[in-house]
Amino acid sequence: MKLTVIGCGYLGATHAACMAELGHDVLGLDTDQDKVALLNSGRAPFFERGVDALLAGHTASGRLRFTASYAEAADFADLHFVGVGTPQRAGENAYDLTHLFAAVRQLAVSLRRPGVVAVKSTVPVGTAPRVAEILRDFAPAGAGGRTEVAWNPEFLREGNAVDDTLRPDRIVLGFPAERSWAETLLRQCYAKIFEAGTPAIVTDWATAELVKASANAFLALKISFINAMAEVCEASGADVHQLADALGHDIRIGRAGLGPGLGFGGGCLPKDLRGFMARAGELGADRTVALLGEADAINNSRRERMVDLVREQCEGTLAGRQITVWGAAFKPDTDDIRDSPALAVARRLHELGATVTVTDPKSLDNARKLHPELTYVDDPVTAAEGADLLLHLTEWPEFGGIDPSGLRARAGRPYVVDGRGTLDPARWREAGWTFRSLGRF
Repeated sequence: MKLTVIGCGYLGATHAACMAELGHDVLGLDTDQDKVALLNSGRAPFFERGVDALLAGHTASGRLRFTASYAEAADFADLHFVGVGTPQRAGENAYDLTHLFAAVRQLAVSLRRPGVVAVKSTVPVGTAPRVAEILRDFAPAGAGGRTEVAWNPEFLREGNAVDDTLRPDRIVLGFPAERSWAETLLRQCYAKIFEAGTPAIVTDWATAELVKASANAFLALKISFINAMAEVCEASGADVHQLADALGHDIRIGRAGLGPGLGFGGGCLPKDLRGFMARAGELGADRTVALLGEADAINNSRRERMVDLVREQCEGTLAGRQITVWGAAFKPDTDDIRDSPALAVARRLHELGATVTVTDPKSLDNARKLHPELTYVDDPVTAAEGADLLLHLTEWPEFGGIDPSGLRARAGRPYVVDGRGTLDPARWREAGWTFRSLGRF
């Protein structure tokens, strides 16, 4: 098939590369000319495992290319995926749909024949009719009125986005009751994925819009629940990681998502949780707002709990302390620092008078631009030189593989606080470190 992907940020560029991997001819569109040039050279403007390899291979073969021209995109294909960003509105919890509606409008005015617009952007429920209205109002006669709108939410996990696109748990397709061409084209587009056994869930627009937001809300609740249990474990002397393992064996609960520690961050989960809360409030679902608000509060409180634990290890004062932070990205296998718990803690410690050195395998350039007040060192061992306290705040495998015995001789004081619960406490203690972790001693 021929298809386009409108908006080539993290979601769009990944989707475009993966659709080319499925054998389609793909034209990606973005209004940022520098980004278009970089993508056409076979490189992404972000780090995501496997994406650069797909971009390089398929731009070289000619199966994948990128443009800044809506007219070119409109003429290229009948199926148009839209994956532009829907950030949080400034000072509010609600989504900002400005970029989405602008992209649909610019595509609409360039259409010369009917097509299918499949939206992947995360939105509040009730957005699809507005997209259909824009297409009707702005597309030329004979195109807009016959262009169908489908809702096809994404479920990408940063660090696993290629697998999540090519081998997803499910594909959700939302249509208005009277439409059929859109389903035909999307089933053709995803035929190889369906043949491999991935289920298709076909539903109405509103349900499809709700799937992504409610899935992220449930995950946020699950993470916040185990972190609330971590506080109980610390108070009682229990081990939250053993507790999570025991709970995870219950088939009604499951272990995935029960990762105690510093909590979630990134550009999606916090934003989607708050956007869902905002829309639920508009719809009068006050109990939902209260439930999700408590999950958000628990998540944010983990960062302050880490600061309190650092104070304890530094005998009550942070002024003049040398603190090393392992981790800047909000999670491993990405360079994304949006709402990063690690950087939030690092900044707070700096505000309280500590000298903070940060290291991370992929995200230091992004962190330097946003937080120049912190010190950055590429090598994690060098970063720990002379430190009064080492904080493990992003669970990169590289950090777990460092020998604590050799590191002990280089640190100023052998004190470590594990904010992610993935370091081996026995190994570090045997090497002479004083070891603390959120949710266990």
